[in-house]
Amino acid sequence: MKIDILTLFPEMFAPLEYSIVGKAQEKGLLDITYHNFRENAQKSRHVDDEPYGGGQGMLLRVQPIFDTMAKIDIQNQQPRVLLLDPAGRKFDQAYAEELAQEDQLIFICGHYEGYDERIKTLVTDEVSLGDFILTGGELAAMTIVDATVRLIPEVLGKESSHQDDSFSSGLLEYPQYTRPYDFQGMVVPDVLMSGHHENIRRWRLEQSLRKTWQRRPDLLDQYQMSAEEAELLEKIKKEDREIEETNDGTKDY
Repeated sequence: MKIDILTLFPEMFAPLEYSIVGKAQEKGLLDITYHNFRENAQKSRHVDDEPYGGGQGMLLRVQPIFDTMAKIDIQNQQPRVLLLDPAGRKFDQAYAEELAQEDQLIFICGHYEGYDERIKTLVTDEVSLGDFILTGGELAAMTIVDATVRLIPEVLGKESSHQDDSFSSGLLEYPQYTRPYDFQGMVVPDVLMSGHHENIRRWRLEQSLRKTWQRRPDLLDQYQMSAEEAELLEKIKKEDREIEETNDGTKDY
């Protein structure tokens, strides 16, 4: 995959040289190029200006972005061009899986109050991490790159390494344990020590459903359950109701 990032602060992306993304670049699975669009600004290297009609803050000027985009090596007819914007589509695991199928991604990272609207004529995707404001688009771009690159075949070594991740299946990930078996009286669940693969699979599925039901029930609204999962979820709900009723019955009044 080829990734081009338009930014005023290329040095902010140093973390992408390490860990999984860094190794992907070393393996030749990923090529990241940073483009400081200040270098293409015509007006005394100014990349921002006051908005027409007045208002707070400064806007990114359209010319430096257009001229920088014109210099990027485009590998196909229409690469995905992502503008980091709080008004954009909310980024999630499904979006990352979608982007991981692309040959080339281009990110436009802004600063200041916003963008000249004409920049958006270059854009295929406006994307947001959530309902909050960052100083610039760099941190958001790094997050999206990390979440996307780890899904590229061969980056993690084994495809199954990410298939059980939270959100990849539509459910939150089940609890996991490693050595030692007993740490300060906290022991690994017996089922994981049993060697019985079917029991382990079912336990993990139940734990995923339980965590999702208790922490992110909204994820279940769009989740297509199997008959086994529906049965397990009813069991979990019943257990939760019984615990709640027991707690209500033991309250001091």
